[in-house]
Amino acid sequence: MSRLLARCALFLMALSSAVHAAPQHAITLYGEPAKYPADFRHFDFVNPQAPKGGVLRQAGFGSFDSLNPFINKGVAADDIGLVYDTLTRHSLDEPFTEYGLLAAKIERAPDNSWVRFYLRPEARFNDGKPVTADDVVFSFETLMRDGAPQYKSYYAEVSKATAESPSKVRFDFKHNDNRELPLILGQLPVLPKHWWAGKDFKKANLEIPLGSGPYRVADVQAGRSITYERVADWWGKDLPVNKGFFNFDKLVTDYYRDNTVALEAFKARQFDFWLETSAKNWATAYDIPAAKTGELTKEELLNRNPTGMQGFIFNTRRETLQDPQVREALSLLFDFEWANKQLFNSAYTRTNSYFENSEMAAQGLPSAAELAILEPLRNSIPEAVFTQEFNVPVSDGSGIIRDQQRRAYQLLQDAGWRIEGDRMLDANGKPVTIEFLLAQTEFERVLLPYKRNLNDLGIELEIRRVDVSQYINRIRSRDFDMLVGGFAQSSSPGNEQREYWHSSSADNPGSRNLIGLRNPAIDTLVEGLIQADSRESLVNHARALDRVLLAGHYVVPNWHIKTWRLAYWDSIEHPAAPPPYDYALHNWWSTEAAKAQAQTPTDQPTKDAQD
Repeated sequence: MSRLLARCALFLMALSSAVHAAPQHAITLYGEPAKYPADFRHFDFVNPQAPKGGVLRQAGFGSFDSLNPFINKGVAADDIGLVYDTLTRHSLDEPFTEYGLLAAKIERAPDNSWVRFYLRPEARFNDGKPVTADDVVFSFETLMRDGAPQYKSYYAEVSKATAESPSKVRFDFKHNDNRELPLILGQLPVLPKHWWAGKDFKKANLEIPLGSGPYRVADVQAGRSITYERVADWWGKDLPVNKGFFNFDKLVTDYYRDNTVALEAFKARQFDFWLETSAKNWATAYDIPAAKTGELTKEELLNRNPTGMQGFIFNTRRETLQDPQVREALSLLFDFEWANKQLFNSAYTRTNSYFENSEMAAQGLPSAAELAILEPLRNSIPEAVFTQEFNVPVSDGSGIIRDQQRRAYQLLQDAGWRIEGDRMLDANGKPVTIEFLLAQTEFERVLLPYKRNLNDLGIELEIRRVDVSQYINRIRSRDFDMLVGGFAQSSSPGNEQREYWHSSSADNPGSRNLIGLRNPAIDTLVEGLIQADSRESLVNHARALDRVLLAGHYVVPNWHIKTWRLAYWDSIEHPAAPPPYDYALHNWWSTEAAKAQAQTPTDQPTKDAQD
């Protein structure tokens, strides 16, 4: 009797699991309902009637020598990812929801120990061969074995990938604490196993790749330009997740060695779209006749994403930069207020958090919930985390920062540094010279005042400008003292934090742990964030992590703006209501194609036109 009851119980448990693990059209982080139901026709932020046709011309920076974006060799061409499809597509008006793309349905275990993807039977590579579960397993195993370091980091908690049938693939996890992992796996690019047979995946070259995506490579001029053409019979063109996307027949990217030259080319109408990152240029560089006639549009779109942290990054692998007092001192010598007024037309706000522009940014002293996370680590993190609110230094904007210099000098003395003659000597008695690695010519004007402030304390800052290829290679090999870089954040941070801050990524060539962090306390905070089981827990872990990173003075915080600054010619246009988390260039369309469509008579409105 007891055996019978036990079997019944097991059966009921299995039945319950099956109910709760029913395949879904979309997957969310904490199991909350997706915004769009299973029968949705298109995303709200697209124009489902966007015309197909025309050419989008863009500018690339530097050069490229590879059409393989998945490895840590060479410089991949811009937009090469459009050649490939992923298992799911991320919606741009939700913080983190994935809808089926190659996968028609997604099934997550009730205990989050595995995820299963059901492939669409119509999914095809652009040579006509079907996309199968074997291709998915091949892609996962290849990226884990031979791909860039971020893949090993993102998927480190996957124990195995199994093709259960030609259309069904399952990923099993080493543990069930990472709620983001099923969504991250949905973003896996799927490669054609048959095409890669006999090829060296680890080799960077310009062989035109095969994918299942909306575009294929049409023309390559090595290092100078790349052209993509829209796949007219793309298998996924009618899916709701793709409606209104990928409207241009051709995408052409010409490369420029210098952004200043590129901007002049843009104003001469050599390409169609420009994302402006310079406040000075935004204020002064577009005073041309075309802007007055309406041929050229300047537009700012609200960016609701966390802005993350851009800053002058310290490479703590360098002995000179290992002492946090030294890093704090060097941070004090950057005069943002003067730079903002004199160089940026007062357009920016100083960044004060690694999760700026979001609820995850630490403010004030730690809350009770944050203290519960931080207290077990008290002996391993700076005491200032518990006693002081982090704030960047503020000057009067005059260019004179004597108070900050005095404080910096005191910190350097506490670290064992001293001035001898007119040179600063480090704790080993060596003159201090710091190399700042740079690829952007226009950024020198920002660094020169900083160089002057360092020089006032006897510290030599060498600004080393190199070409893009050398810049990337030196970053990959960690051959730099300082550089300007950023740590982008989303509304739902997760596995990428391991790439940024975790000890496991410190020695991976090409990982985004540029700082060289090897801190067990930070590792614990990162793992806690990744394993958060609710939005509230995620926010508290992010705030705790933010406090410890800020207290370590690993970067000199820069600045941010809460908009995208877009300039574009009247050859292209975008939907009336763009999404909140992206300017979504691949939702735009050609105005010439729109005119042609308007001149083409139609007998009946389409199904989408009635929505």
